[in-house]
Amino acid sequence: MSNFIAPEIEKFAPWDYVVFAALFLVSASIGVFFAIKERKKKSSKEFLVGGRQMTCGPIAFSLTSSFMSAVTVLGTPSEVYRYGASFILFFLSYTLVIIFTSELFVPVFYRSGITSTYEYLELRFNKVVRFAATLIYILQTILYTGIVVYAPSLALNQVTGFDLWGSVAATGVVCTFYCTLGGLKAVVWTDAFQMIVMVAGFATVLIRGTILNGGPTSIWQRASEGSRLNIFDFDVDPLRRHTFWTIVIGGAFTWLGLYGVNQSTIQRCISCKSEKHAKLALYLNLLGLWIVLVCAVFSGLVMYSHYKDCDPWTARFISAPDQLMPYFVMDIFSSMPGVPGLFVACAFSGTLSTVAASINALATVTFEDFVKKRFPDISEKTSTWVSKGLCVLFGALCTAMAVAASLLGGVVQGAIGGLLTGITLAFWVAIGSFVYPAPSAKAIPLDLSTASCAVANGTDTLTTAAPTVPPARPLLADTWYSLSYLYFSAIGCLGCAAAGLLISFATGPSKGEDIPPILIKPVCNLFCFWSQRLKTLCWCGVQHSSKDVDFENNMPKVTTKKTETDDTFQNKVEKEHRSQLPGYNPEEKSYTNRSTESRL
Repeated sequence: MSNFIAPEIEKFAPWDYVVFAALFLVSASIGVFFAIKERKKKSSKEFLVGGRQMTCGPIAFSLTSSFMSAVTVLGTPSEVYRYGASFILFFLSYTLVIIFTSELFVPVFYRSGITSTYEYLELRFNKVVRFAATLIYILQTILYTGIVVYAPSLALNQVTGFDLWGSVAATGVVCTFYCTLGGLKAVVWTDAFQMIVMVAGFATVLIRGTILNGGPTSIWQRASEGSRLNIFDFDVDPLRRHTFWTIVIGGAFTWLGLYGVNQSTIQRCISCKSEKHAKLALYLNLLGLWIVLVCAVFSGLVMYSHYKDCDPWTARFISAPDQLMPYFVMDIFSSMPGVPGLFVACAFSGTLSTVAASINALATVTFEDFVKKRFPDISEKTSTWVSKGLCVLFGALCTAMAVAASLLGGVVQGAIGGLLTGITLAFWVAIGSFVYPAPSAKAIPLDLSTASCAVANGTDTLTTAAPTVPPARPLLADTWYSLSYLYFSAIGCLGCAAAGLLISFATGPSKGEDIPPILIKPVCNLFCFWSQRLKTLCWCGVQHSSKDVDFENNMPKVTTKKTETDDTFQNKVEKEHRSQLPGYNPEEKSYTNRSTESRL
């Protein structure tokens, strides 16, 4: 292989550190502001869910920022650079996920008055299922958050020279600081600020990169010549890395796990002052997801246009694909001190928002699912201090996990069995795909060139590697272990549901009449609207027509005899409103948050 001369790339300058430090300073200041502003409100409800009086705007910004981490900022452009712009199809996945979340999951969680999403599992099943899911969530979130902190810090360190452990420590300390001081309100408003920084960073890179590469037309032409615009691949082979089906279907399952039932998402939705605001926040967040996705995809195309004839990864100027974006930024902004700092701030805005949301969510589920269950009579003042202590604890654990990442190379029986089966299947296929990567034919990057790279000493230095015998691969290596990574969540979800149903029927299913209707969203109503008889059949015995909520019209249904007087009828309606549906606001035709605890 040829040895190439790497061009000189400037490292971080003092102005870059100033811009980057400003991000952390503003984020910490927001925490201090809310600590002072909310000092007289000492309830855990205020601290963990913002008093349930948040509006849709900041929540929408917060949701977008939290789920567009530095992994997205660095990874998506690299993915487009190597595999093409089919990543843009995620806009369909995002759309499906937001529709399902806002119309299916949020109404159930919001109207049941819960704080921890896992409270629902106790309402629907029992305590064992709830605690099992909570423990799995805590473990998974700590592991994920550690990687979210460490991976981008390492990539930026190797390209920009930015201090690795300094950035890891600063991220952990600052996030813990403003989470502990300001609670959910500080997290939400800091996320809103970080979302602006993220978009500003992307916009700066896009504008500068487009100018240097001859404008949008030239970039589009080069991307087309390099097969980067072959977006619609309808191959149904599940082993292919990215096709229309893997992205739309597999991506929808993956993101539904992040949005539909994730504590971080649901916690912010139920913090809204009404269900209408919660739904609107999700739809506004969808717009934000589209904007970030488009910015990331076009950044990948601009980067490909810039390095079309001298790929820095193939030429070994960098050691990993996730270093492509930082390398590109340092290259095009080498004469503009301070601007690389803006991009690093853009990347770390995603990290800060993700880590802060995770810390807040971890503190909430731990307090609601363990502390309050063990000490039900805990005072408000004590509960607030315990919540803050949990933020400090999980902040420390997530930071420690980032350091550890550097060293890594019946119905109830049905629910538990399904949970374990889903986790086992997902872990099995994920670990198998890691140990035995898919054949290159299924996940090979598109062509990359080094034709214009400067060769050392002006000649090619060829090295001939000794032929190696490929290691033996088990029978499942080229099938089960080679599934597209986007199907892992679908396998876990479908495996959980299938095993749960089988075990439930084997041990005796519960009766629909015994299930509170507020815990079930009758989606069949959308498809069987012409037949009340068919709808009732699809309800499987759950009494949607006589209890709780008519989900189609957001109005409670009341059954009365026709012979009663109007006064008697009105009294019964008002009684049903008070006893069954606290929180319904007839003026807004929506449900508003109430001060009562959940139905537990």
